[in-house]
Amino acid sequence: MSRAERLDALTQLSRERILVLDGAMGTQIQGFDLKGEDFSGDKFPDWPIPLKGNNDLLNLTRPDIIKSIHVRFIEAGADLIETNTFSATTIAQTDYALEAHAAEIALEGAKLARQAADEMSAKLGRTIGVLGAFGPTNKTLSLSPNVNDPGYRDVDFDTVCAAYIEQARAMAPYVDFFLIETVFDTLNAKAAIKAVLDFRMETAEDIPMIISGTITDASGRTLSGQTAEAFWISVRHAKPWAVGLNCALGADMMRPHIASISRLADTRIIAYPNAGLPNAFGEYDETPDQMAVQIAEWAQSGFLNIVGGCCGTTPEHIHALAKAVKEKPGRDVPRATSSMQLSGLEPLIV
Repeated sequence: MSRAERLDALTQLSRERILVLDGAMGTQIQGFDLKGEDFSGDKFPDWPIPLKGNNDLLNLTRPDIIKSIHVRFIEAGADLIETNTFSATTIAQTDYALEAHAAEIALEGAKLARQAADEMSAKLGRTIGVLGAFGPTNKTLSLSPNVNDPGYRDVDFDTVCAAYIEQARAMAPYVDFFLIETVFDTLNAKAAIKAVLDFRMETAEDIPMIISGTITDASGRTLSGQTAEAFWISVRHAKPWAVGLNCALGADMMRPHIASISRLADTRIIAYPNAGLPNAFGEYDETPDQMAVQIAEWAQSGFLNIVGGCCGTTPEHIHALAKAVKEKPGRDVPRATSSMQLSGLEPLIV
C-alpha cells in the first residue's frame, strides 16, 4: 500500500471513529533494563562519552527491541505509531558527540516503524500509519538558558531549522505524517514547521503535519507562555492534519486545555496525556482502567479525533483506551474560520 493509499484510508477512518495512537516508547525501553553495552553495541564500543540513556541510538544498536515495542502497541490496538526519533537531530545528539549519526538514527527509526506497521497491517488486515516524530530539541529559541543574559541563545533559528530538515529528509521515505510533538517553545515548533515546508518545496512530497504542544503545569501555559488557544492560533497557518497536546499532565489536568483547543481548531484533535503525574520515584501510577474512564468521557464530550498515551503509558494503557473509544465517532471538524473570528473580533458563524 502506498503512502497516499494509507493516508486516504486513515483519513476516512478518522471520519468514522476515534483513531488510537501508541504509548510511551521510553517507558517500554526502561522495562528491558538495558546496560551501557546495549546502547553502544558493536557500532560504538569505545565511545568516549557514556551512551546509556540515548534511547534513539537503540535504532542502530538494538533494533530488535524497538521493533518489538512497535509491534506490542499495534497488537494493543494502535492505528498510529511514532518513530523512535524524539532526539534524532544533530542538536540533541551533540550531548553524546553523535551529531554526525543523527540522520542515520532518524532513518533507521523510521524504517523500523514502517517494517512493524507493514508486517502487522498484513497480519491484522488493517491500516497502520507511521508518524515521524520530531522532538523539541534540548535548546530553546524563545528563552535564554542564562538568567543573567535574557537575550542570549545557545542556538539560532536557522540552525534548528536545518537540524529538522535533515531529520525530515531521513524519515520521509517511511513515514505517513510528520509529528512535531511535545512543543514547549513555539518558536522551536515554527523552525520544525519551516523545515517541513522547505522539505515539501524541495521534494514536492506533501507529507501532512501533526502538531502537539505541551502545557507544562497548572498555569495552563506552555513554557514559552502560551495558552492552548494561543498555541493553536500561532501554528494554524501550517494547516496541520491534527493539532493537540501531549506530555507533562495526566488526563484529568489536561482535560480543560483539550476542551479549549477543540472548541477552536478547524482540524482534527489529538491528545496523548501521561499516565497521571510522576510519584516521588519518578514513576507513573495511573492504571489503564483509571485513564480509560477519563478518556471515555472526553470521547463522549466530543473532544477527540486521535487519542494515545505519553509518559508512563504501556500497551495495557493503549488497549484500555482503544476499548474505551471503540466505535465512538470522532469530533466533528468545523470548517475553517478567519483569524479575526478566532480572536473574537467578529462573530463566529458555524
